[in-house]
Amino acid sequence: MDRARAKPLSRQSNLSAPPSVFDVQAFLDARPMSAGQRLLLGLCFAVLMVDGAQTSAIAFVAPALTSDLAISRLALGPVLSVALVGLALGALLAGPLADRVGRKRVLVASVVLFSVWSLASATTHGLVSLVVYRFFTGLGVGAAMPNSTTLAAEFVPAKRRALLLNIMFCGFPSGASLGGFVAAWLIPHYGWRSLFVVGGVLPILLAIALTMLPESVAFMTVRRWPMQKIKAALCWVAGRDAEAIAEIEGADSFIVNDPSVNRTQSPLRVILGAKFLTGTLMLWLAYFMGLLLYFLLTSWMPILIRDAGYSVSRAASVTALFPLGGGAGALICGWFMDRTNATRVVSASYLVTAVLLLVLARSTTSMGPLMAMTFLAGVAMNGAQTSMPVLAATFYPTQGRASGVAWMLGIGRLGGVVGALAGGVLLQAGFNIVSIISGLAIAALIAGAALLYKDFASRTDLRESRQS
Repeated sequence: MDRARAKPLSRQSNLSAPPSVFDVQAFLDARPMSAGQRLLLGLCFAVLMVDGAQTSAIAFVAPALTSDLAISRLALGPVLSVALVGLALGALLAGPLADRVGRKRVLVASVVLFSVWSLASATTHGLVSLVVYRFFTGLGVGAAMPNSTTLAAEFVPAKRRALLLNIMFCGFPSGASLGGFVAAWLIPHYGWRSLFVVGGVLPILLAIALTMLPESVAFMTVRRWPMQKIKAALCWVAGRDAEAIAEIEGADSFIVNDPSVNRTQSPLRVILGAKFLTGTLMLWLAYFMGLLLYFLLTSWMPILIRDAGYSVSRAASVTALFPLGGGAGALICGWFMDRTNATRVVSASYLVTAVLLLVLARSTTSMGPLMAMTFLAGVAMNGAQTSMPVLAATFYPTQGRASGVAWMLGIGRLGGVVGALAGGVLLQAGFNIVSIISGLAIAALIAGAALLYKDFASRTDLRESRQS
């Protein structure tokens, strides 16, 4: 296909001579955001809010659960951790599936999945059934996140993609926080099962709303879906713009200017092929280290601060400061990513995190500096971690984008599991707050260095391809 003939849409286009080849991304980039695109972002934000609420729900019901079902605290461990396993597996399975059958289809199915199993959790009367129900709930949540990211990434203008997706990702911590307030009201009035009922009914309504969205235009173009479906989705984006609709209807064919890949390859062969392998491994390493750091710090920081001589209430207050600045960090990173080298921006955020953690480790003797450094480290760390799915979505071609995002999220979840477990091992071995937080600075340093190497490798490959 002759890409030189592809033209971006503009309001000054000559309607009497529509372009024979229609560049889908150029069309999205040339227009202001339509009502349809804003609706899609809003629904994906809602999906991530429900994801956050579902992930944290078990922690909110745990005190009442142990009493009602006579479950010991030790036996509660598998209930708390099994959803993380489901999250990782759901991401690993959903990405390749979405690259074959469509982002919207898998997203709707995943929302229905965790809705059904949340309702099932409300009926449980024993430990084994609860573990099973929470695993399948995690499976659905793990599948929803990468597909909401991919679907949104393929519908927004490239020049604003990082900021818009980072705003969307703020839905996850917002949902986790909102879930706590809802639980605080629901459980005393209606019991712990009511939280799972609400967590099952609301996603069903969300799934119905998601069915009204079109499939990703980029996906349909790459997979050579019928032209009428592609045109219908583009007209949905155009809204009431008659000029744009006329140009869409007059197009003879559609293209997506992706990196050149073998279209017969499976999605996993694309992301693990020679062209993307280095970047894939570096993204996995960075995200793994980031979640290891995040879960170790948030899971064990109250105990570390308590051991440093502060009260339980002070320990809780300081720990709460770490995720508090996440929204600000995401917005700052997203703004810079849209204006300069996105990989270097996220790398710099990890490296700043490393420096702030080293300062934090030496600020534990005074409450003021301890609180300030915890907040600032949280801004930098959460900004970097929130930006990673955006970085992955812009790195991979349409043919393997859902797999690339999903597998990075899935591998990263293993880092979260390692981090949650490692804190107890380090404390048992006698390490104190200074040594543990200093060690976590190394994890942030590795994440930043991995992304710098990804950027270096990508630029080297680009130079070599131009020379050849």
